[in-house]
Amino acid sequence: MQVAALHACCNFINSLDDAHERDLFQPMIVPMLTALGRCLSASDESNAQDVLELLIEVAESYPKFMRKNLQEVVSAMMQITTAAQLESPTRSLAAECLVTLCEARDKAPGMVRRLPNFVPTLFDALMNFLLDVDDVPDWHRGDTDAYEDDGANELFDAGQEFLDRIAIALGGKALVPAAGTLLPVWLSDADWHKRHAALICLAQIAEGCEKMMQEQVEPLVQMCLTGLSDTHPKVRWASCQALGQMCTDLGPELQQRCGNAVLPALLAAMDDFNNPRVQAHAAATVVNFSEGCESDLMAPHLDALIAKLLTLLQQGKKIVQEGALTALASVADCSQEQFVRYYDAVMPLLSQILNNAQNKEHRLLRAKALECVSLVGMAVGRDRFRSDAQAVMAFMQQLAANPMESDDPTQSYMLQAGARLCKALGLEFLPYLPVVMPPLLAAARVEPEMKVHDPDVVEFEDDDDVEHIQLGDKVLAIRTSSLEEKATACNMIVCYVDELREGFFPYVKEVTDLMVPLLKFYFHEEVRRAAVSALPNLVRAAQSAAEKDVPGASKEFTVQMISFMWEPLIAAIKKEPEPDITAAMLDSLAEIVDLAEPGQLSGPQVQAAFGALQNILTAAEGRRTQRNKRVAAEDFDEEEEEALAAENEAEEELYDQVGSCLGNFLKVFGDAALPYVEGLMPSIAPLLDKSRPDEERRIALCIIDDMLEHSPAGRTKYLGQLMPVLLDACGSCHSDLRQCAVYGVGVGASLAPEVFKQHAPAALAAVTAIITAPDAKGDDNEMATDNALSALAALIEHHSDVCAADGMVELLVSGLPLKCDAVEAQKVNEWLVKRLEAQDQRLLGPSNKHLPKLVASFVETLGRATDLVEEGVGLRMAGLLNALGSSVPGTLEAAFTIMKDKQKANFQSYMSGQVPK
Repeated sequence: MQVAALHACCNFINSLDDAHERDLFQPMIVPMLTALGRCLSASDESNAQDVLELLIEVAESYPKFMRKNLQEVVSAMMQITTAAQLESPTRSLAAECLVTLCEARDKAPGMVRRLPNFVPTLFDALMNFLLDVDDVPDWHRGDTDAYEDDGANELFDAGQEFLDRIAIALGGKALVPAAGTLLPVWLSDADWHKRHAALICLAQIAEGCEKMMQEQVEPLVQMCLTGLSDTHPKVRWASCQALGQMCTDLGPELQQRCGNAVLPALLAAMDDFNNPRVQAHAAATVVNFSEGCESDLMAPHLDALIAKLLTLLQQGKKIVQEGALTALASVADCSQEQFVRYYDAVMPLLSQILNNAQNKEHRLLRAKALECVSLVGMAVGRDRFRSDAQAVMAFMQQLAANPMESDDPTQSYMLQAGARLCKALGLEFLPYLPVVMPPLLAAARVEPEMKVHDPDVVEFEDDDDVEHIQLGDKVLAIRTSSLEEKATACNMIVCYVDELREGFFPYVKEVTDLMVPLLKFYFHEEVRRAAVSALPNLVRAAQSAAEKDVPGASKEFTVQMISFMWEPLIAAIKKEPEPDITAAMLDSLAEIVDLAEPGQLSGPQVQAAFGALQNILTAAEGRRTQRNKRVAAEDFDEEEEEALAAENEAEEELYDQVGSCLGNFLKVFGDAALPYVEGLMPSIAPLLDKSRPDEERRIALCIIDDMLEHSPAGRTKYLGQLMPVLLDACGSCHSDLRQCAVYGVGVGASLAPEVFKQHAPAALAAVTAIITAPDAKGDDNEMATDNALSALAALIEHHSDVCAADGMVELLVSGLPLKCDAVEAQKVNEWLVKRLEAQDQRLLGPSNKHLPKLVASFVETLGRATDLVEEGVGLRMAGLLNALGSSVPGTLEAAFTIMKDKQKANFQSYMSGQVPK
């Protein structure tokens, strides 16, 4: 009866939208805890679990409802969590209630962190959950991965999940001190369970505690290396688990700082033939390491690493062979062209596995061998891979011709391997396109397997392949494996379109018809993301086909394509629930605008796009208002401030993409886009306020820069009132903000000289301050400095009548060459060449005193091939050097001497009248 009353009470509380009305029921919390205590005292754990589930619902929906009795709630839950005599499900539910309160950041930020000793007490309790693991014989078997989870009991699984969640919810500053106290003690304990638990904990908390753990990466890695030599194989396995996860979450810093210690230790672990599961996990850790590793860092270890992996392929158990194949593929992907020297040793062995792994138990081995072949092909390039590619494609064609069982992993691996082989072979892959596209299109068209259940009637099975989504009083069950394969197929299609361009044209219409509806495929984010990225690539393929007179391709067809996808894309942008996918949609929209030719987008289409942009800006400002309310919350603390900063950073990505869209509309439509941009200004102008983050101000300035550059009417109308804003931002301590501001100054100086002239002296002062700053050429500042030098060139060209030319020229020459911003470097270098060809004495200076610096700058610029100078301008620059170099004996030779061999070759190409390749 009591539990039924509690059900009614909690349901009533959850139904109340008004917080004041809900708070009237706060006195019910103590009786609820009392009822829970009675159930436990009577050993009625079934009803106790029901009460705990009700408390979790309230904690999740209305955590502030528990604030007045938070100490009592937490104390009760902690007692149950740590009560060893209770059943595992009861303890797990109590811990779930505590973890749920930790996760209530948007509704009650920092509430539980303020409780004395809450974090270390909860951390200790969850660490004890990790001791619920047994050493069972089946776990040690290496012939299959079926027993990898054997010995892990209910509390162990729950403890892993809860540690991951509280690390993300509470952050490193709250959790790392607790971990730093307990983990070293457990790592030195005689009980292997505790050593195992400590290492598993490192793996679980790395994502949420990334920043704090990066600061201590060396001692953390040393903990894992110590674990790799532990006497117990499960501890060694846990060390691999921790290292692998930290390589992912703390990389690439971990690889850079600890790589020379980690890789030899993993090689030693792969020698553990008595424990194949440890061997396989060490190989899997190599995969994590490689994904965040630069090829130069990997290079010294390649000989030993590849030799070891080939040994495992030939001598290891099946799960070891599978792990070795994945590691070999990852190492090839990381090392790229450095892998060529191992090709002759690796490829025959991979071919042997492909041809011999035919029975059902070796399907995954065969699939991983195919994955490895494709990544090796990409690494070594088409010239080295070409001789084997035909046999590999024939093998895939043979596989595709035979029906596969639904649980055969080969199909998914084939989809990805085909796309990689396409990237390896380029247009040489075209003959195989008819082979790979039919299964790819079929997989991309798969409809989700789903059922709607009534949870009161049907108790669904615990299936890792099925995701359950609550829809009102019903539950939607979706089989995720089919969705994953659909997402993979869509992503692979994008790879084919991107790589083959006009060669893909026979499939362009069919794929466009397939992808556009998937913009609203809300069952799977990756499917939507792939559909979004496909659209501009499809337009590009159609355009390229029309330019090369491919049958059926034309400008009219491209216009029809853009029109077909435009309205659904705009509608999808307005309804997309995930901000990061919205940003991807805006990126694709910007690309399509950039690709469109004059007349290919109508006025109503442009208006619809700006309507979507307005929706995004309005929604973003609404979210900002909600975040600011959290700042005012009584529990707001330093950890919450960091979390808020991360959310702001994600929001800035959205603003950035809006800015890119506006910039592209202005580039394509010029003054015709100005009224639409002006319509958004009430939402954009607030971003300029100094109270806003520097990144938001930068984005607003980028929009202003684009308007000034691409809209003559906008320049005339707004430059005068915007100059004070630009000049003020030139003095910002934020380098990217300075760069955008001084770029706008350069635009105004060159494109609207009459309006700009009154601001020229102030602009010169701002530009000079940037160029002469002590660390002007430092990594963080060089982009802004290059833009300031470009603006200075515009001042010399257009405003030397109001600013002293000699001083400006000396300042410009002292800052040459521009090396960071390639676009501005090309602009300035073209201007320099033009002025020297005109024998501009201002540039040469009195008695040609600037000539040595100009010659040295030109030599360095030409050594960078076409990075800093356009081809034709580079040839003209070389002509000037041939004419002027003798005037400053030894200068050219001295600049040439200090260049690297590749740069010398580039320079010599230019000087002989050839553009370097």
